[in-house]
Amino acid sequence: MAMARILGTIGLGLALAVAATFIRLFLKARAGHRAAEAANHAQTERLHAEIAAHKETEAALGRAKETAEAANAAKTRYLVAVSHEIRSPLNAIYGYAQLLERGDSIPPREAGGVIRRSAEHLTNLVEGLLDISRVESGVLQVRQELVRLPALLDQVVEMFRVQASAKGLSLDYVVEGRLPAYVRTDEKRLRQILINLLSNAIKYTDKGGATLTVRYRSQSAAIEVRDTGPGIPPEDLERIFEPFERGREPDAVMQPGIGLGLAITRVLARILGGEVTVTSELGKGSSFLLRLLLPEPIEAPAGAAAYRRVTGYEGPRRTILVIDDSPAQTTVVHHLLRPLGFSVFEASGGAPGLALADHCSPDLVLLDIQMPGTSGWDVAEQLRARFGPDLRIVMVSANAHEFHAGRDGRRAHDAFLTKPVDLDALLDMIARQLGLGWIVEEAGAAPAPPRPPLALPVAATPYLDDLRRFMKLGHVRGIETTLVNLERDVPESVDLVARLRPQLEAFDLRGLARTLDDVR
Repeated sequence: MAMARILGTIGLGLALAVAATFIRLFLKARAGHRAAEAANHAQTERLHAEIAAHKETEAALGRAKETAEAANAAKTRYLVAVSHEIRSPLNAIYGYAQLLERGDSIPPREAGGVIRRSAEHLTNLVEGLLDISRVESGVLQVRQELVRLPALLDQVVEMFRVQASAKGLSLDYVVEGRLPAYVRTDEKRLRQILINLLSNAIKYTDKGGATLTVRYRSQSAAIEVRDTGPGIPPEDLERIFEPFERGREPDAVMQPGIGLGLAITRVLARILGGEVTVTSELGKGSSFLLRLLLPEPIEAPAGAAAYRRVTGYEGPRRTILVIDDSPAQTTVVHHLLRPLGFSVFEASGGAPGLALADHCSPDLVLLDIQMPGTSGWDVAEQLRARFGPDLRIVMVSANAHEFHAGRDGRRAHDAFLTKPVDLDALLDMIARQLGLGWIVEEAGAAPAPPRPPLALPVAATPYLDDLRRFMKLGHVRGIETTLVNLERDVPESVDLVARLRPQLEAFDLRGLARTLDDVR
């Protein structure tokens, strides 16, 4: 009996042990199963994540490919446009240069005017491209110069008056209130902004015209350029300020240019502390408004009459030394300054320039930067050490990125001019540096007595008719050609042609019409 109970107890224990073992194995197998499921789930999640990453990468690669293709297409359009923009003025320069070399009867003033305007166009194109790169790299420098605001505005308007007349457009210039004689700003940047705005107004307008309106108050200017062109769609009002963009309208896309004008205009306006905004109505025209702070100086500077024809200067004879390795540059300066009474000496490099300076003791040195051998900066340091602060040193260089205003505690020079140099700006600089007062032609002199009406033979009639027709069209080239033919074929017309040419060179088409009306 007892044995039976013992065996029963043992059997129960074994059963419990087996059950416990089974339970442990079951739980372990279940835990392993759960771990496998978790691992499988994690692996699945990783696979899903990897697939999603692959899809995202593929989408990013697709977007990058589209962006690269768009950039490549924009680059192609840009290169084609730049090539066209460069070749057009180069063709004019090349053609007129060949005509002059052949000794053709083309008037030198005509050739000089075309070459100068073409060179200015090339300069503006190059400067625009450089400005884009400077803005992107953050190294665009702004100068604070004394600028003749009325003269600058007059020059820009006159620059486009013939272009407007050639398209049968009007170009009006309106000043509301008072304009200061001088303001402080970066003249080159302001001129570029105005040229871009007026150029676009005339380029995109086929009938009517454009108006430049200027208002000045409390040291700030509001300059509005309004046209009667086709207008700009609302969705393109901001797009046109992007580089290489000119809007989606077919007429805008077909216009010449590289699509940098308005992009540069807005960037330059903001750098100068202003803003350019646009309003437009389809079918009626557009208005671009430039708001800019243009502080007025307390006193007008010396040399204020430089924009009139300078014939000399007051005071003792001054000596100017030009150090430049380009004979063309020294020749231009020589022909500009010597007739005004300056003693002009020229050197082709740093070492001969320093030797010549010891010989002539200059009052002012016009010094290039990049020359064979010694750098212009080193020459300036040596000149300053030899002659002290009384010598005025003006750096004149095409290396605009090396611009330094001068006398900033780190540089020995007094001022900086960028090539190509505007001759009026050069005269201004010389006047300020040497404290000169210019002798100029009298602006208020009594007008000459009117000349008697001219009588020409009947043979001149067809030429006069052509002149009147070309004048109405604003066809300057046609007027110039007709004058040459008239002078050649009708000897009695010499006096008339002598009267008409200065009016044509000044683009005074109204005066030209009045002169023609006096001819019998």
